[in-house]
Amino acid sequence: MRAAAAPRAAREVRLLVVDGASGAARVVSSAEIATLFEPRDLLVVNDAATLPASLPGRTARGEAIELRLVAQTGDRRWTAALLGSGDWRTRTEERPPPPLVVAGDRLVFGGSLVARVLGVRPESSRLVEIDLALDAAPEPELAGVWAALYRAGRPVQYAHVPEPLALWDVQNVYAARPWAVEMPSAGRVLDAAALLALRRRGVALAWVTHAAGLSSIGDAALDALLPLPERYEVREETWEAVARTRRAGGRVVAIGTSVARALEGGAREGKRAGVTDLKIGRGLRRAVVDAVLTGVHEADTSHYALLGAFASEEVLERALARAGAEGLLGHEMGDACLVWGEPRQRGESRRLAPESVVTRARL
Repeated sequence: MRAAAAPRAAREVRLLVVDGASGAARVVSSAEIATLFEPRDLLVVNDAATLPASLPGRTARGEAIELRLVAQTGDRRWTAALLGSGDWRTRTEERPPPPLVVAGDRLVFGGSLVARVLGVRPESSRLVEIDLALDAAPEPELAGVWAALYRAGRPVQYAHVPEPLALWDVQNVYAARPWAVEMPSAGRVLDAAALLALRRRGVALAWVTHAAGLSSIGDAALDALLPLPERYEVREETWEAVARTRRAGGRVVAIGTSVARALEGGAREGKRAGVTDLKIGRGLRRAVVDAVLTGVHEADTSHYALLGAFASEEVLERALARAGAEGLLGHEMGDACLVWGEPRQRGESRRLAPESVVTRARL
């Protein structure tokens, strides 16, 4: 499947619509997106803004590196991934390995931003815990660190998009808090015109904030662990919107895999906010989500694996073949795929009292 090589307007996106029960699939224009839903349905989006999470820099010994933020663990503390020399123009898996670092090492970036290595994670020597600071101020004000991060960083990018992306290229129109290290890209199709069409049709909208993580680090063993634990917040009004939708007989649609992870993880943990390590895939009994809108992804990706909770492998294989035959574009700047869950699973999820989800979320 050919990857989209540049950002496109939302109206250029095409949608592959898949019925998880019958396996029927059709391709429609994104201009028709509102017609895919009923007035009682609820669309849930991830309003996390995308950070400039790629930081080119050097070790204190002068060795070139790229540091990619993975997850924020404190005001200035992050889990981060290290890549060797080069940039996004080289495929991630073909980049040279980074130099080894140990606790106490110092990493230097542009705009006075520095990082102190606090430790190396047991999963891989490429995964480190860091503390961000400013070169001339070991204990700087947090606002100064954030300003330096935005000066020094750029969006995480992959080789299939050759031209450099600007930060505004990777923001959804409803983006709010800067939590995501990669764009929650399923929301790209929901521009202002689409949101207005959905409102006119009577489709409800709700929000979660989920720290969408990296798609690839370049190390096969580490990439196999993706997605790593990610923080989320599901507002009380979102859980209440889920409950209203259930009572009205409507369906809950996750706009992006990060939304599915936040809702399903939050429902299982009985929390409005936290960190989820839930991996959604085949065999998972969904508690909340009836359908998911995501990009068109190859079969060896974690995004594709998540769709196993909505449709059989046979249905997904046929859908992927249909996407290829129709010339749909893959990856984060590509086309989209809406997969409706199998009715049996959907029915089971509806028998889970939505009020109990809301109650647990308030704990």
